Amino acid sequence: MDLHRLTRELHVKNSTKIVMYVGDGLGGLPQQPGGRTELETAKTPNLDALAKAGVLGSSIPVLPGISPGSGPGHLGLFGYDPLQYMIGRGALEATGIGFELKEGDVAIRANFCSLDAKGNISDRRAGRIPTEESAPLAIKLRAVKIPGVEVFVEPVKEHRFVVVLRGAGLHGSVQDTDPQITGVPPLDPVASDSQSKKTAEVAKEFVRQARELLKSETKANGLTLRGFSGKPALPSYEEVYGLKAAAIAVYPMYKGLARLVGMDILGKAQTIAEQMTVLEEHWQKYDFFFIHYKYTDSTGEDGNFDSKVKRIEDFDAAVSRITALKPDVLIVTGDHSTPSMLASHSWHPVPTLLSAKFCRTDGCERFGESECLRGGLGQFEAKHLMTLALANAQRLGKFGA
Repeated sequence: MDLHRLTRELHVKNSTKIVMYVGDGLGGLPQQPGGRTELETAKTPNLDALAKAGVLGSSIPVLPGISPGSGPGHLGLFGYDPLQYMIGRGALEATGIGFELKEGDVAIRANFCSLDAKGNISDRRAGRIPTEESAPLAIKLRAVKIPGVEVFVEPVKEHRFVVVLRGAGLHGSVQDTDPQITGVPPLDPVASDSQSKKTAEVAKEFVRQARELLKSETKANGLTLRGFSGKPALPSYEEVYGLKAAAIAVYPMYKGLARLVGMDILGKAQTIAEQMTVLEEHWQKYDFFFIHYKYTDSTGEDGNFDSKVKRIEDFDAAVSRITALKPDVLIVTGDHSTPSMLASHSWHPVPTLLSAKFCRTDGCERFGESECLRGGLGQFEAKHLMTLALANAQRLGKFGA
C-alpha cells in the first residue's frame, strides 16, 4: 500500500505540536580513524539533553549508498518517497522565490562561477559572491533574447539565480553543466531524451549570450546550469497528514520545497535567532513546523571541519528556544551528510533524534553518529520519519481491526 494512502486513512486531528529541526548536511566523518565527527566534536549540551530523554537513530535519505541532493533529502524527511517524486532543483529554487511556474515551463537553478583565461572553472561559486553583487548581474542577464522562447532571470541568494524558459516544446530532461570540479570548463547542456533537445539548444544559446554579458566581470564571469525541471505536483501535508504546516527557512530552495508540499512560508528571517523569533510568534497557529538551518552544510562543502563544528554549536544553542515552547514531538536531523573531509554530500546515514512523551528511550547519552548507530530507532529510511512523528503526537489511528 502507498504510504500516503495509509496516512490519509489513519490520521486524526488533535492539538499536538510537531517541530522538525533540520541541520542541512548534519552528518559527518572523523578526520582520522577512531576520531570524532564534527557533531561529536561540537559542544551540544541542549541536543545531548534531548538525546538522554529521547530516542536516536540513523536515517537513510534515499537508499543505502546513494548520495542525495538537497531536494530528495528533504522530500524523504517530509515523508515523500524521493524515488517516486522526482523534483528538479530548478523548480525548487523558482518556487522558493515565489515564481509561479506554469505547465510547460522549464526552471533551471543557475550558479555564477569564476572562469580563468582558458575558460576553465577556478571557483564553482564565484567566491560565494554576496547577494548585493550578484543580484544586479542576474538582472543584467535579462537582456538575453531567444526567438520563440520567453526567458525569465531572477536573483536568488549569493551565487545562485534562477532561469525559467517558457515556450512550446520544452522539456526538462537536460543534464547539468556544472562538472563539480575546478580546472575544467563548464559542460555543454545535453538532452537526456529526444523531447528535451530543443531545451538543450535554448540553454546553450542562453549560456553563450550570458557569457558575453559577463565577460568583463572579475569574479562572476561565467555560469553553470543545474536541475532542469518542469512544474511538479505533490499532495499537501494537509491532505496526507491532516497537518497545518509551516516552514521557517532562510534559503529560497528550502522555502520552495516546503511550499510544494503545502507549507506556509513564515517570516523573512536571516539568522537562526530570527528564525526562533518567527517560531515563537506563530506557535499557536500551526500543527507542524519545519525549521531549516543551512550552514552545517555549506561549511562541510567548504571542507572546513572547525567551521562546521562551530555552526553545529550555533545550531545547538537555538534548541532551548524550541524546547521552551514544549512541543509534543521534536525531531532533530539532517537531509543528508556532508562530511568536511569529502567536501560534498555523501551516502552516510544521518544522525536523527526524536524527543516525545511517548517515545521509548534507549540509554544513549549524546547526540552524535556513534550513539545514533546504537540508538533505538536503528537505521531506517527517512521517508518513515513523518509516521514516527505522527504516532508520537498521537495523530495516527489504529490500522486494521
